Amino acid sequence: MYDAIVVGARCAGAPTAMLLARAGYRVLLLDKAPSGTDTLSTHLIHQPGVATLARWGLLDSLRASGCPPLDRVVYEVADIRLEGCARGVEGQRAGFAPRRHVLDALLVEAAAAAGVEVRHHCRVTGLLRDFSGRVVGVEGRSGEHSFTERAHLVIGADGMRSTVARLAQAPYTVEDPRLTCAYYTYWADVPATLELYERPGSWVAAVATNDAATLVLAYFPQSRFEEVRTDARRAYLEQIRTTAPGLYERLAGKEPLERLRGTGDQQNFFRQAAGPGWVLVGDAGHHKDSITARGISDAFLQADALARRLEGRLDGDPAGLDAALRDFAKERDEVLTPGYESTLGVAQLTPHEQRLSLLRAVQTDPELTAIYFDMVAGIETAGALYTPKLLALL
Repeated sequence: MYDAIVVGARCAGAPTAMLLARAGYRVLLLDKAPSGTDTLSTHLIHQPGVATLARWGLLDSLRASGCPPLDRVVYEVADIRLEGCARGVEGQRAGFAPRRHVLDALLVEAAAAAGVEVRHHCRVTGLLRDFSGRVVGVEGRSGEHSFTERAHLVIGADGMRSTVARLAQAPYTVEDPRLTCAYYTYWADVPATLELYERPGSWVAAVATNDAATLVLAYFPQSRFEEVRTDARRAYLEQIRTTAPGLYERLAGKEPLERLRGTGDQQNFFRQAAGPGWVLVGDAGHHKDSITARGISDAFLQADALARRLEGRLDGDPAGLDAALRDFAKERDEVLTPGYESTLGVAQLTPHEQRLSLLRAVQTDPELTAIYFDMVAGIETAGALYTPKLLALL
């Protein structure tokens, strides 16, 4: 009998398991993929996520992987160029964008070091329930063998297409249309830290990652997905050429390090966060367009919040556990809704003149630029930007 079974061993599940084990709970962590596999990702960990890694004692390990700090941001739209760095949070002013096979392995190793039992190649196929319908464990398959395991709590951290959410019949509480599709690959000898380029109908980003490589992403309106996918490489390069010509010149004559990857399935939703004996964290419970790259930092936030709410509540008392899960669900929605709404705004790919006028004022002042980059990182909301200095410039 485990205190918790966590399904999904990536940037939501692995830290959740780690934190619960550090609190003294017996935790089983399951993942259907082999250890060390990659996954679709924008990679970016904004400063709140970096601060969380520091609190967990894992930031030095990330630095040791060779992932460079992103301590300079460039953002260009229309005739506007912002360049600078966020003010940061808890002393962390730089972001990081590690390859996922690096980050996920680091998190799983930390979970194992905390005492978590980790099993890869395990696919969950069902939830065990007691006579009242309460979830009390999982059943699944590992290779040719079936298994069942029991726990006070089953935690679904298995991504946007979560099996746990489907089996628990977790309804959508918020659902919005898909807005963008995205393609990306990696390039060598393309110096960059974090660069963002926007024009109507387009968004391009370049971000430094492990092994001296640069991740370059191109976003398109969802309405163009069928067109783009017929010749994704041509569309990808053309989007970069027209949106970020300087970056395109740096790519000239080079070949990408890996195949082009992409998706037209960037869903926008909140699911019910929890029910009797189960809870969802990370993309399983809440997903939004990757254009603002909030997913990893938000996963860390949820892992931290859930572990805090579960302190002293995994002792077999269903009433106390259910109360803790309700508190987590309320906190999740309150904290993540502003970022969700702002992401949907960015993903419209329609820079409005009112925002451009604001940015023209911001670019004249380094302090205002730093506050704006705090907003990009999710440290501040838009209200923080309306200082007396900005109002005097408008």
